[in-house]
Amino acid sequence: MGSEGSAVVGVHNAMVLGGFQNHSVYLANKEDLARQKINLDLDMENASVIFIHVPRNFRLLEELERGEKGIGDGTVSYGMDDADDIYMQSWTGTIIGPPNTVHEGRIYQLKLFCGQDYPENPPAVKFQTRINMTCVNQETGVVEPSLFPMLATWQREHTMEDILTQLKKEMMSPQNRKLSQPPEGNEEPRMDQKGLVVKCCIL
Repeated sequence: MGSEGSAVVGVHNAMVLGGFQNHSVYLANKEDLARQKINLDLDMENASVIFIHVPRNFRLLEELERGEKGIGDGTVSYGMDDADDIYMQSWTGTIIGPPNTVHEGRIYQLKLFCGQDYPENPPAVKFQTRINMTCVNQETGVVEPSLFPMLATWQREHTMEDILTQLKKEMMSPQNRKLSQPPEGNEEPRMDQKGLVVKCCIL
């Protein structure tokens, strides 16, 4: 920490006041931070750091990079819908149904919408593919926050990957693993919350 013009910043969630062991930290140049318009109240002589939040787009860029690299065994994935969307709002996720459940072998597509308040608040999550799960509205495909604990008790460090992974785990839960499912190849349209027809299919 001896070099002039440097400070420690926690990229994932927030600046930390030293001693917190559960945050990733990186070295950042003071001039770079100034260009990024991150205002820091730093004592450069002692390299002390205050608590700040990382800008929304930095966080989403990090998630995009991880999604492009691939996640785990490939049964969960996500990416941006439009590479030209400067607000990085609309994303598509995919979950391959877990084995030894009624979901085995099925491919589920979801939409995730990250508003301007993300990651302070969770994204809106909606299944495009028809699915019968206890936390999903059967008419709209929306994952109901009140029925899905990760959304109900959202924390800033949670990610879209966490949401998809947890939904896959929900498919394996006792209340969902044997639920009767819509026929594969069902392309019957349904209304979304804005009254637009959404075409749903199982690939």
